[in-house]
Amino acid sequence: MLEEHFAIEDTIGDSEAFGFDDWKDLNRRLLDLDDERIGEMDENGIEFAIQSLNAPAIQAILSTDEAIEVSRKANDVLAEAVARHPTRYAGFAALPMQDPDAAAKELTRCVKELGFVGALVNGYSQRDVEDSVLFYDTPEYRSFWATVNELDVPFYLHPRAPIAARAQHFSGHPWFIAPAWGFAVETSIHALRIMASGLFDEMPDLKMIIGHMGERIPFDIWRVDHRIKKAPLGIPAKKPLRYYLQNNFHITTSGNFSDAPMQCAITEIGLDRMLFSVDYPFENTIDGTGWFDNANLSEEDRLKIGRTNAIKLFNLDLK
Repeated sequence: MLEEHFAIEDTIGDSEAFGFDDWKDLNRRLLDLDDERIGEMDENGIEFAIQSLNAPAIQAILSTDEAIEVSRKANDVLAEAVARHPTRYAGFAALPMQDPDAAAKELTRCVKELGFVGALVNGYSQRDVEDSVLFYDTPEYRSFWATVNELDVPFYLHPRAPIAARAQHFSGHPWFIAPAWGFAVETSIHALRIMASGLFDEMPDLKMIIGHMGERIPFDIWRVDHRIKKAPLGIPAKKPLRYYLQNNFHITTSGNFSDAPMQCAITEIGLDRMLFSVDYPFENTIDGTGWFDNANLSEEDRLKIGRTNAIKLFNLDLK
């Protein structure tokens, strides 16, 4: 599993804002990185999980200095948990993307000193003012991406909800603004922006991950390319966006336990780029494993998505 979340006291309140009915239970599970989490893994046949910080967490901290401080604190907490359970956990770095150079420095520390296997960033970042949005396709992030490329680790683009001041289309419908629909809206446009920016032409070996069966992109990628071909409007990307989806992206099953979107994603990117995930504790592990164990897959394909693809992508030392 590789979209599985924890929180520290500095970030736990961000998850409460999603409006879950069972917040007391969710709070406890987010803060736990030991017995309860591993017990649920054992009960549901999960061998290994890559843990990451909850959302939006670092990305919603307006002060760059505070974002740097809290990301380092969260990464140290996770590193301690990985050290306690080295055969069960690996870590994704939380990064202060408000400062690309600081983010590159923290990722380097996490990979080279803490042994983390990549980064998970919760969508766009805010900096200095509440109504601000930093997307990572812009030129100021090229040096950061060069570090990701040099370290040769995957970057997981995880969702966050849109800023309220920019979300008029959700007005009167709060049930859509976060996981149900807003997450996919924000993540899909961010991923498409990165594809369109020419980043993967400059760094063709970059590896990115998106969750929830691809945040709706696999269903519509043909039409995206079809319309851009008719009206390219100076798009920097040298290839169709579908090419980058198929060569630079991996997709997880996190929080989308349904055969139809999985088959769509497999058709678009190939079986070898699919990865099983649950989205714990926002989803129940038994729901994810119960679906996956009975999904319309051959046992060989189930093993790839559930285990061997991740071992290869993250160079995991699992027997």
